[in-house]
Amino acid sequence: MDINSYSSYFFVGIAGTGMSAIAQYLNGIGKKVSGSDRLFSATEKMLSQTQFEAQGISCYFQDGSGINKQTDVVIVSTAIEESNIEYQKALKLNIPIVKRSELLAAISDSIKTIAVGGTSGKSTTTAMIFHILEKCGKSPSLITGAGLSDLQNKGLPGNAWNGKGEWLVIESDESDGSIVNYHPEIALLLNIDRDHKEFDELIDLFSTFKSHTKSTFIVNQDFELTRKLSQDIKNDFGTHNKAGITGSNFEQKGFSIIFQVNGNKCIVPLIGRHNMENALAAIAAAKAVGISVNDAINALEDFKGIYRRAQLVGLRKDTNQYVIDDFAHNPSEVASAIRACQTIAPKVIAYFQPHGFGPLSFMHKELGEMVAKTLRDQDIFLIGDVYYAGGTVDKNISPVIVSDAITEIGKNAKFVGNKQQALKAILEESKKDIVILTMGARDPKLDVFAKEIFEAL
Repeated sequence: MDINSYSSYFFVGIAGTGMSAIAQYLNGIGKKVSGSDRLFSATEKMLSQTQFEAQGISCYFQDGSGINKQTDVVIVSTAIEESNIEYQKALKLNIPIVKRSELLAAISDSIKTIAVGGTSGKSTTTAMIFHILEKCGKSPSLITGAGLSDLQNKGLPGNAWNGKGEWLVIESDESDGSIVNYHPEIALLLNIDRDHKEFDELIDLFSTFKSHTKSTFIVNQDFELTRKLSQDIKNDFGTHNKAGITGSNFEQKGFSIIFQVNGNKCIVPLIGRHNMENALAAIAAAKAVGISVNDAINALEDFKGIYRRAQLVGLRKDTNQYVIDDFAHNPSEVASAIRACQTIAPKVIAYFQPHGFGPLSFMHKELGEMVAKTLRDQDIFLIGDVYYAGGTVDKNISPVIVSDAITEIGKNAKFVGNKQQALKAILEESKKDIVILTMGARDPKLDVFAKEIFEAL
């Protein structure tokens, strides 16, 4: 696919993070962009809809009204089924239908690209790389899966930006196998964990990702599986002292992490040891672009973070009650998010909403094991109903399987049902000196739920 072959793009499901970022990028380079979403309402505009329209992107209900003979191409994600009314209308009008991942690959082929891969930490690392390049005068472009606070403060969704420089930074997804479509100049492999796929399949995908990289392939030397795919240890990062970018002496003070990078002090206003790894990866990518380690370190000092990544929703100072919201949705991410919060207060109440029946079926055993190992005796893990986004799916699994596994090991866990039942359970557990951590993906109202919890304290 050549992006210059089409002038008018229509996105089915434009409000999704992956779709919206590409739509905004294409709009920014002068394409005519429009789209629909089932979440758009006739009575109340979503914030994203208002933001799209402010950029000149036309928004429609998902009823086929936005697709016509002037539409050059229709873009769909893997979540859009062939029975969708707009999919069918595109077929009827003989309009080409292209997958989101194919379009992103075509965009990345048109510009020098830094692609960030791995099963955890992609959005944060992508944002850090963009931030460093922007601060260091490279004027990069961006397509990612989460909104950067700096860009959201400009009134934008925050997951896309059109810079004037030669670099595009993208988050590349392995969950649907599309990572093999990219041919970046620089690529990063952060980690390999069981998320949507088995290890053997992931290694095959990431090996292809490496073979498609034109110049520099960067891996995390602290993971055995990623280390095996190293191109040159001098490109890599980790706490391994032979890596080109080496981190050490980690500590967390309040809402900042402090550590050494090649012997130089680095302060990043985030929480969690996993964010040291993300920062090291971003510095390694910046180095590959030609930015000095010291300049990259200095740039990260005012990194504002991204939407729903250890995001502080609120703090009741009189009772020392924190509410933190996080996108964590696989076992490794959930455990890391809980650990990061344990340094802030004596007790953590962790609420998790599984993001689909398929993912829960795939990861429930590992999720229970990792959460049980992470919880302290005073902590509690609350798991809610599975978020169902629609479509054909096998629903023959319950979140109770996770809470039961954790309690069998001797840690505190409970199934809490829907959000109102979860709120009641959270408030019953909420005393002084606690962190309430909400976690999950896909559900666009999870951030609203986190705010409801804080307001109810």
